[in-house]
Amino acid sequence: MNKPHRDTVFAEQAEILVHQHCAGKQHILRVKAPRIAAAARAGSFAHITVDPQRPLRRPISIMRVDTRSGEVEFLYKEFGEGTRLLATREVGEKLSVLGPIGRPFELHTERPRPLLIGGGVGIPPMVFVAAETLALRGTYQPFVIMGSEAPFPFTPRPSHILVPGMAPEVIAAMPLLEDWGIPSRLASRQGFAGCHDGFVTDVARAYLDALNADQQQEVEVFACGPHPMLEAVAALAREYRLPCQVSMEEFMACGIGGCAGCTIEVQTDSGPAMKRVCVDGPVFDARSVFPD
Repeated sequence: MNKPHRDTVFAEQAEILVHQHCAGKQHILRVKAPRIAAAARAGSFAHITVDPQRPLRRPISIMRVDTRSGEVEFLYKEFGEGTRLLATREVGEKLSVLGPIGRPFELHTERPRPLLIGGGVGIPPMVFVAAETLALRGTYQPFVIMGSEAPFPFTPRPSHILVPGMAPEVIAAMPLLEDWGIPSRLASRQGFAGCHDGFVTDVARAYLDALNADQQQEVEVFACGPHPMLEAVAALAREYRLPCQVSMEEFMACGIGGCAGCTIEVQTDSGPAMKRVCVDGPVFDARSVFPD
């Protein structure tokens, strides 16, 4: 029986190195987990034991890794009792972390303009994809769009990187990406300074319309976020005839494909099929999840 990804999933007792608490009940968690750091790819996640008294783990997307130091960084938001308990864990404590799990995003050199779109807790995988492009800086020209209705888990700053199609007032960017030389723009309907007052797809459309036909054909869309956002991004990609990869989110119990509790319907060449988000995904071709 084929068991995808099982040979690269590790269980580590990971020491908490940093636990930063941000606005909107969002938290940045950095742990020491060398084997997971070495094997992780953009789009993969970890299954974390949030508290010794809570047997069920919680799936959390990986935002960054440092393979040299063996560190793994996550961004998560409190949604329920499990993540609330995780937020109480302190530096120096150890967490049982299982990962990296799942099918990652795949960059393609024939599409050197990756358009990365993250919404809310879908932001971390987009940061990871952007980091992967850094190793091939001469090959890829990414543009990152982030949306949030809660305060962003970082202090936005005005971008010094010009982006085609952007209105002059849409200038807020993620400092980390700005330091990497990767352009980003932020969107929100909460009136945050420098952000586009609307949806991430508005920003994506303005960017795509500013490209010429040849440049548009160099774009591939990557997205992670709430289901309605992913559906809208998939529709935009279809409109512009662009390939699109989406990372899906579902409730998970085991996280390694055993319980089949996270299945979704996906269109295949043989017709509809039920696929497990944890190991068959979380990344899928958008056309298979959101067919025409």
